Amino acid sequence: MAKRYADMAGDGGSNILGQVRSQGERLRARLSGVRNVVAITSGKGGVGKSVITASLAALLSQAGEKVGVLDADINGPSIGKMLGVRDQEVAMGADGLAPAIGPNGIRVMSMDLLLPGDDVPVTWDGPDQEAYVWRGTMEVGALREFLTDTVWGELSVLLLDLPPGAERLPNVTSLIPDLSGVVVVTIPSEVSLLVVRKAITVARETGVPIIGVVENMAGYACTHCGKEGALFRSVGSAPPDLGIPHLGTVPFDPRLTEAADRGTPFVLDNPDEPVSKILGEIAQQVRQFLKSKSEDAR
Repeated sequence: MAKRYADMAGDGGSNILGQVRSQGERLRARLSGVRNVVAITSGKGGVGKSVITASLAALLSQAGEKVGVLDADINGPSIGKMLGVRDQEVAMGADGLAPAIGPNGIRVMSMDLLLPGDDVPVTWDGPDQEAYVWRGTMEVGALREFLTDTVWGELSVLLLDLPPGAERLPNVTSLIPDLSGVVVVTIPSEVSLLVVRKAITVARETGVPIIGVVENMAGYACTHCGKEGALFRSVGSAPPDLGIPHLGTVPFDPRLTEAADRGTPFVLDNPDEPVSKILGEIAQQVRQFLKSKSEDAR
């Protein structure tokens, strides 16, 4: 029978159990003012998950919510760029690390804010043998430190922009067992849907409430003539039935990524554009889900 830390008779003086408990208590204390924590996941890279995260953060904050975003992609951070905070210096105060402040007061923390230059990667020091295990452990440790050391303050919702990989969600739930929910992002291609189904299975196994799926880059509307066309014809035009709520179908609009490159969320400057209205409806559904969840908990 496998033993847990609590079952160990002794730890050679390392106080492992005490350290684990202390870390958990510090994390709970730091997040005590955060009403909801929502993970944005995809399972597969290249589906526009970070653009969706930045857009949801901008729209929720515009609706009056106090929003924070943690870029949980330690090795490939991009949220700082998309929310225009890369030029801000992150300072350590007496109470912890002060987050960068983005549009509408969005509080942002990302590894990107701590790296000295654009060409500097995140490197992990550890044993050469079984390095992949060590990196996974270090990534979870870094995520825990970001959550615990950042002064988030009072937030309506903290969005976690997870890196690709179905295993990333269990890493988060090991730190935050009472995660408020997860939004799954996919694109209408067979390869993406194959991977995202696995991510949905993992979410169900962890017991995290699934808010729904966002189908991104579903079709393209020409900005000159307005004619619409499919980007991924192999799947068809109808949203796939993934067994979870379908939050919305977002068409491909190059202006979204252009605005992200500038660090100005497209949805804030162009509220009347079709893609902004669709993303606004998705944000409203997320907001309503969290509101209903809070009411049910009373």
